[in-house]
Amino acid sequence: MARISKILGPDGVPIDYEDLFGPPKAGPTLTGVRSPISGHPADGLTPSRLASIHRAAATGNALAWLELAEDIEERDPHYMSVLGTRRRAIAQLPINVEAASDDTEHVRHKDFLVEWLKEGVLELALFDMLDAIGKGFSVMETDWESTPEAVLPRCFDYRPQRWFDFDLTDGETVVLAEGVTREPLSPHKFIVHRHKAKSGLTIRSGLARVASWSWMYKAFTSKDWAIFTQNYGMPTRVGKFDRAASDADKEVLWRAVANIAGDCAAIIPKEMEIEFVSVEKGTGTPGQLYERRADWLDRQISKLVLGQTTTTDAVSGGHAVAQEHRLVQEDLERADAKLLSASLTRQLVPLIIALNFGPQAKYPRLNIGRPDEVPLNDVVNAVEKLGRLGLRVEASELRDRLGFSEPAPDAEVIGGLPPAPKPETQKPAAIPFVPGKPSPLEQLRHIVSRHASAPEPDLVEKLTEQLAQDAAGAMAGLTAEIRAAFDAATDMQDLAQRLALMQLDPKALAEAMGRGLALAHMAGRAALLEEAGGRSGGGAV
Repeated sequence: MARISKILGPDGVPIDYEDLFGPPKAGPTLTGVRSPISGHPADGLTPSRLASIHRAAATGNALAWLELAEDIEERDPHYMSVLGTRRRAIAQLPINVEAASDDTEHVRHKDFLVEWLKEGVLELALFDMLDAIGKGFSVMETDWESTPEAVLPRCFDYRPQRWFDFDLTDGETVVLAEGVTREPLSPHKFIVHRHKAKSGLTIRSGLARVASWSWMYKAFTSKDWAIFTQNYGMPTRVGKFDRAASDADKEVLWRAVANIAGDCAAIIPKEMEIEFVSVEKGTGTPGQLYERRADWLDRQISKLVLGQTTTTDAVSGGHAVAQEHRLVQEDLERADAKLLSASLTRQLVPLIIALNFGPQAKYPRLNIGRPDEVPLNDVVNAVEKLGRLGLRVEASELRDRLGFSEPAPDAEVIGGLPPAPKPETQKPAAIPFVPGKPSPLEQLRHIVSRHASAPEPDLVEKLTEQLAQDAAGAMAGLTAEIRAAFDAATDMQDLAQRLALMQLDPKALAEAMGRGLALAHMAGRAALLEEAGGRSGGGAV
């Protein structure tokens, strides 16, 4: 009789204790159907045999196909390299947790997951889960551990796909192969990650299905190349005898040419000749033909797995081609990370939270991948250009992006703003007192009284208004370009690119500021001259 625990699953139904904490359900068996020893259908593979393996997998018998997918990964260094590159690119990405909401309980759930992620249990399982890229799906069995503090996965055990099958009803539901029967997988013990390269049935969506053809053709080419190298990679030894040679002489000649080295030896009469006809016109030497064909097939596998060839082969085009292919690589990285995040958020996160906090209406979301940040070059260029227009940014944000820390007060630093000019310490020269003329204090009092009693607007205020009017048009032109870039951008990366390419011309604003400063200078000089003339006239009167 099943022992029902008091632990509730995400659906609110109690979980069978043995189902959760019992022995592995899909472990290997020595004599059963889940043998750790697999077949090798790649031995002597022919096009007709490969086609039959593909047809059998599509109709429900996927054993040979899954064994073949593992075979070609072991036998082709290039396929194993590019597939491993793509898997490791995702397996080393940071893992973040997003709370379901700002509610205190939801934040508590998030913090609980973050603490568990620090143990590295999930991080170690990501590479095995990404085996689905080549085979279309992967299965991980969860080993749960119950402690007084929590119920958490101790580890995730990788289970070979050949131990599983698909339900014949829908062709999609992964079931456990048990001899002639198929058992459904327990949702509390297994994580099934599907990583489709194309739409359709999961068994037909793995990259290995396409790569198997390129691998087979390259295997034929490699075999032909090996035969060619064996036959023509060493000098051919030909011994010649004349008509008067006896059989004993021929035997001596044969032993001589045969014992010089290995094969590729012959004896012929002097009157005979042997001609080796090679196909070189339009193809180069036969050795080059085999090499070019093998390289071409490798490039097709690179395109299939990585979406480009720059990271595996040197190609012409320089930096521009490398940048374009890097964007393709980033697109694949984001897509792979989102698929993996969705599988874990749907199958693992709700179970962990429900086992420790009870069923919830909402659960945290697990995100794998780099944050969608603007490149550093674009950030620096934007701050450099927009800072002149009044944009203000916290220095701590830029330090975080650049990886710099706040310098200590007594630390030696590099860079920084130039020191501000020191104020004049020298006292102004004293104005000598001239008898019969007003004192400086009386002159200042006279100027202030004139401006205070003048009915017209203040001169400084009028100059300020005039400068604001002149600069308004120039500022409007600059801000209009920036606003247009904001409106046309589709995301932060697009906006950063537009701002980096923007050619802002502050010439009009500089001219307006120059006119304003010149006008203020001339107005000040005129006021001083007027004041000086008034003082002279007052003295004459």
